[in-house]
Amino acid sequence: MPEVTDAEFGAEVLGSELPVLVEFTADWCPPCRQMAPVLSAVAEEEGERLRVVQLNVDRNPATTNAYKVLSMPTFMVFRGGEPVKSMVGSRPKRLLLAELADVL
Repeated sequence: MPEVTDAEFGAEVLGSELPVLVEFTADWCPPCRQMAPVLSAVAEEEGERLRVVQLNVDRNPATTNAYKVLSMPTFMVFRGGEPVKSMVGSRPKRLLLAELADVL
């Protein structure tokens, strides 16, 4: 899963032509680790319509604070440089895809 940093966030996420699903994650977060295979599968299945990236909250506090992320994992979908959907907590792939359907 590609990881973006505070420095790259503008170009990689806000400037993306595709919608981008950002997982705000942390190394110490067990639910975040559980989501890794789910996000990989979503990225593979929806790769033509959606980019999936991670942002480590501990290493990238500026972006984390800018979007008021308090819980991990937090998922935000960005389209056209703006957040259009936010979800908190782990979930199975089928539920994640269902929740993403309205933004793809």
